[in-house]
Amino acid sequence: MAILGSGRIAMGDPAYVPAGIYGREALMSLGVWMNLRHRLIPTANDRLATMLVERGEAPLGIVYASDSHTSHALRLVAAFPQSSHTPIVYPLGLISDSAAVRDFRDFLFSEKASAIFTGSGFQTIEFLSGNR
Repeated sequence: MAILGSGRIAMGDPAYVPAGIYGREALMSLGVWMNLRHRLIPTANDRLATMLVERGEAPLGIVYASDSHTSHALRLVAAFPQSSHTPIVYPLGLISDSAAVRDFRDFLFSEKASAIFTGSGFQTIEFLSGNR
């Protein structure tokens, strides 16, 4: 809270932006939502929240941890416990069974792609049983 001072917190609008919804869940889980909700700068998307912090218009932002890996102007100062919000998962759904689609799916689960994902701050998961 010392970092925040009298400033506000940039965050995706918790009414409809996924990062804002996760942020609200985490703040509620930690018991500080009611104290901080009036200090939010709700944005239309996560990227706008990131930009407000990058430009110094907000001292803190609640954004995806992976954003700190893609911005040289951001510094990760804290992370919410994973148990404080709904798990953040990016599912893969295939709508075609072409060779190109299967090749791309296989690439996404390859060691090379895993290194790219983890280098960008993501955790990787394995195929669900029977879905390959």
